[in-house]
Formats: sequence, C-alpha cells, structure tokens
Amino acid sequence: MTTHDFVATAFYNVIGTLPPALKIMSGDTVVTRTLDAGGYDENEVQRAHDPNPMNGPVFIEGAEPGDALKVEILDMKPTRDMGFTRNVLAANVIDPEAARDLPRSEKTLWDIDRHAMTVKLKQQVAGIENLMLPLSPMIGCFGVAPSHGQAISTATSGAYGGNMDYRLLGPGATIWFPVFAPGALFFLGDCHAVQGDGEIVGTGVETTFEVTVRLTVEKARPMSWPRAEIADDIITIGNARPLDQALQHATTEMLNLLVADYGLTKIAASHLLGQVVRYDIGNVFDPAYTVACRVAKKWLPAR
Repeated sequence: MTTHDFVATAFYNVIGTLPPALKIMSGDTVVTRTLDAGGYDENEVQRAHDPNPMNGPVFIEGAEPGDALKVEILDMKPTRDMGFTRNVLAANVIDPEAARDLPRSEKTLWDIDRHAMTVKLKQQVAGIENLMLPLSPMIGCFGVAPSHGQAISTATSGAYGGNMDYRLLGPGATIWFPVFAPGALFFLGDCHAVQGDGEIVGTGVETTFEVTVRLTVEKARPMSWPRAEIADDIITIGNARPLDQALQHATTEMLNLLVADYGLTKIAASHLLGQVVRYDIGNVFDPAYTVACRVAKKWLPAR
C-alpha cells in the first residue's frame, strides 16, 4: 500500500463528479492539508472562498456504484495556532421570540495550543474567562460524489456525506460512504478543533489541519446512508430536513445494518434499538440536518 502526500492546488465548494486531483489504489493512504471553512490556509492566506472549500476529488481505483468506500481517519494534526467561531446562537435553535432579541453574530478568535492540545478564547468574555477546552479534532465536511452527476454545495449534506459536522468523526473513527460514481471521488475539508453537538452557533472552532486517511473500496456492499464505527459504538447517519426525516433515515440504516451484518430479525433489532439506541445531533444549522443513530458494541451479537 502507498502513502500519497496530496498537496491541493484547487479547492471546491461543491461535492460532485469533477476531474480527479489524485488517483490511488484501494487501501492507499492520503495525507493532505486543509483550508478552514472560510478558505484560509495555515498561514492565514485566503486561497478559496467559503463555504467549506474541499480538497479533492480523490479517485480510488476499482470503486463502482453499489460498493462502499471505507474511510479510516488515522490522524489529524492542527497546522495553525488560531481558529474562529461565531459568537451567537443560530436563530433556528431557539424560540422565535427569543431569536428576535439576539445580538448580531460576530467572528470570534480562539487560541489553539498545539503542545498542550487545548483551545481557549483569545479575548476574555465575562463569566467564562477561564474556559479552556481539550482539542477534539473532527472533519466537518467530507464524502463522495453524489448520484446522477450532481454537484452539491458543501453547505449541506446528503446520502453521499457532505457537511454533517458530527463531532465523533475524528481520529480513530471509520466511516463508510455509499459509492455513486466510478472512482468514488472522495472530498474532505472543513476541520474543527472542537465543536458541540448541532454546530448551533454555525461553526465549530474552524481551523486548518493535516489529515491522514486510508481509503479502501469494499466491493458489493450496498448501503443507503453513511455508516461509522468508533471504539465502542457502531453508527448510522441520516441527513435531511426536517429533523425527524434525518432520524428516520439514520434509524432505517441501522435496522438494515443489524439485519444484514448481524443476522438479527427485524423483531430482534427492534427490541435492541428500543432499549439501547442513542441519538446524536450532528448539525442543525445547515440546509440539511444530521442525526446519528448509535449502538454500543457491547450489546451486539458476535458476527
């Protein structure tokens, strides 16, 4: 297997069927440096415009529709000592009456200590002067080319992945995307130093990273929505609006996974999910919302 040092020279604000920037074999590793969500690089030079410029696409030999692309996030290293957020809750996450009283949202800077692995507001804010958060890297926006030759804005998400902003998709996580186009055409970008559930101020702590991923084609592994695995849990992800539709997609995908991969009947899977399922909200800011359906591995039958 080969490791590719992918230096992006073009960046995209859509995920779609575009000319490959890199071609690799299944199982190869890619190391690449991302821009932040506003298009600024590690030296704070603007090299693209927002929203969420992507590196890619990466063409993986042998990937065809009906396959799955396995993405292992091996490492994420911050490449800058500064990140930014917005400073006011999004109007759609609070009651309309309360939203009328919100101040105008402004850009706020954060210090990133790459040695201590912490994140702290650059300017003091009364009441949270001592707030210091552990660095918790995640990829906010990544995925594969959508079906039917579509090119879809990196502001949103769908069955192909996209701007899901789910905080558990960081180092050590493995994600599977359904393949819709030859070569899969994988994109990534929009990395965060830390983020709460929902991305409810419209950002995480947006910054730049060196990201290492291993990309592997799994032949004839049909799925409708992204799936993921972390140390203790299996996860399925639905992207849609309204929020209940995203939950329905995620739950249906988990039901299908439990039946196909673990041999459970729909009755057995229903009993299991009814009592042990956990739901996380990935993003409720963007045009499509993200819901993750999560089950602890300790409850699963042996395969």
